[in-house]
Amino acid sequence: MKQDRRSFLKSSSVIAGAAALGTAPMSNVFASNDDTIKIALIGCGSRGTGAAVQALSTKQNIKLVAMADAFQNRLDDSYKLLKQKFGDKVDVPEDRQFVGFDGYKKAIPLADVVLLVTPPGFRPVHFEEAIKQGKHAFIEKPVAVDAPGIRKVLATAEEAKKKKLNVVVGLQRRYQDNYRETIKRIHGGDIGKIHSGQVYWNSGGVWVNPREEGQTEMEYQMRNWYYFNWLCGDHIVEQHVHQLDVANWVLGGHPVSVQGTGSRAWRTGEDYGEIYDNHAVEFTYGDGAVIYSQCRHFEGTSNRVDETFQGTGGKVYLSANNSGVLWDPSGKELFSHPTKNNRNPYQTEHDELFEAIANGEFKFQDAEYGATSTFTGIIGRLATYSGKVLKWDEALASDISLMPDELSWDALPKVLPDENGLYPYAQPGKTKVI
Repeated sequence: MKQDRRSFLKSSSVIAGAAALGTAPMSNVFASNDDTIKIALIGCGSRGTGAAVQALSTKQNIKLVAMADAFQNRLDDSYKLLKQKFGDKVDVPEDRQFVGFDGYKKAIPLADVVLLVTPPGFRPVHFEEAIKQGKHAFIEKPVAVDAPGIRKVLATAEEAKKKKLNVVVGLQRRYQDNYRETIKRIHGGDIGKIHSGQVYWNSGGVWVNPREEGQTEMEYQMRNWYYFNWLCGDHIVEQHVHQLDVANWVLGGHPVSVQGTGSRAWRTGEDYGEIYDNHAVEFTYGDGAVIYSQCRHFEGTSNRVDETFQGTGGKVYLSANNSGVLWDPSGKELFSHPTKNNRNPYQTEHDELFEAIANGEFKFQDAEYGATSTFTGIIGRLATYSGKVLKWDEALASDISLMPDELSWDALPKVLPDENGLYPYAQPGKTKVI
């Protein structure tokens, strides 16, 4: 579907207004007669700032008009960097800078496109609000942390389709040339039917922000969101979702049953919240294919971030460093993607999103596969935490929500430290996960 950009943005707002009010639509505050595409940044940390840089670096006439974050310092730092780099393309005076848990509600209505780049736990409600308001969206991965969040994202994805709103999810391998070209050949049958594979994200781990005097428990967990499942989902969800997404993409579906093991073997102190530092999971798909998944945060060990798959007619190797190679059963190379002149996939996903919007095209519906791949990570976590074989449909139907009952700086998250500052963590065979 194609129409001019101005009509496309206007019609999106019309549909959203009518749906929200049940009556005649309200006009967008920043609707204009020029070709400017206005964006709002929701989540101003390093990845959010990076997403804004990429959006503002596209060929289109982009203007950042609103920003929101839970923390003033993060918004200030992001604004300063973006303003220095892009000048007048950043038009966010103080009355369009929103701080607090509800800032997204004030920023989203002011834009045509929203960048949703908060910690993952907030993304389902932010995505829901964006589509309700008739906005195109870029959503970072993963898109949720629990089954209720995934169901919300899937329902919102259907609304986005009805409203013809473009949605791109930051699973950037879907926008990376070597993955696109190599997987196109897999789907074309170049190495036969895929029956097995191995996917890895093994690294030394990520940052830690020490507890500061005077912080509430809510602020501490928000500042250290990576180590709490209501915010992050564990690193099998937050990082390893990339490889699990590639597995689903290659196989054209999602697993139907999952089993695995994991533990806190290395990162066990009070700084590491409740998450595990290693997961090893077996994903079985409906056609019988089995994918082995491994991710870990062990310092001083070998790193590996890539994917391999075996088919009835050969095998394939893929990695983010622009590798994509197919071999036949004898080891003869069938295809090797050239590494020269590959585009930056982080930039490409924004280039293609904003080009579609500028051209009035309804082209991107990434939220569904974003939710499916995210839940592949979630069910992997549930399997390692419980030590049980889990079925996809049963796990997705779970009503266990990780989100706090109240979002305020004085409210308490559901997981709290003991008298020694240590957080409870899952114990296989004892922990209930669905």
